[in-house]
Amino acid sequence: MIHFEGVQTFPLPVAEVAAKLADAGFLAHCVPDAQVSEATPDRAVGKVKPKLSFLTGMLTLEAETTAREPGRSVTYQIVSKVIGASSTVTTHLQFREAEGGGTTVHWTGDLVAVSGLLKMVPKGLLEGAAKKIIDEVWTSVAAKLTGQ
Repeated sequence: MIHFEGVQTFPLPVAEVAAKLADAGFLAHCVPDAQVSEATPDRAVGKVKPKLSFLTGMLTLEAETTAREPGRSVTYQIVSKVIGASSTVTTHLQFREAEGGGTTVHWTGDLVAVSGLLKMVPKGLLEGAAKKIIDEVWTSVAAKLTGQ
């Protein structure tokens, strides 16, 4: 439905970055303003205020690890629910040694299902809102990984 893709580089060893980013609980704590209620390596649940003005209440996010290759890759399914709408995203992260040291993370995200009010939202608006959230999460991930 909607595809996102990018590359992030961190000045840390692959093993360290892969271990953190393959931990759903760690990633849940990287979502800005999230109220995390469950955080394990395989599953995380939390609530956050939706970034779309027409959605009210708190958005519930549930992330589950669906595949993991230690030190190499991880795949998550992320389901978000709010009154009158829901979405499902599949995210895949691959970890590689960066040229000159550090770690390169190639990531993809696919919005695979939407329901309710989200079905009526124009694709461009969804893409824009998602891009902003993705950028905020990567900024937070970078800060937590590097201790800033």
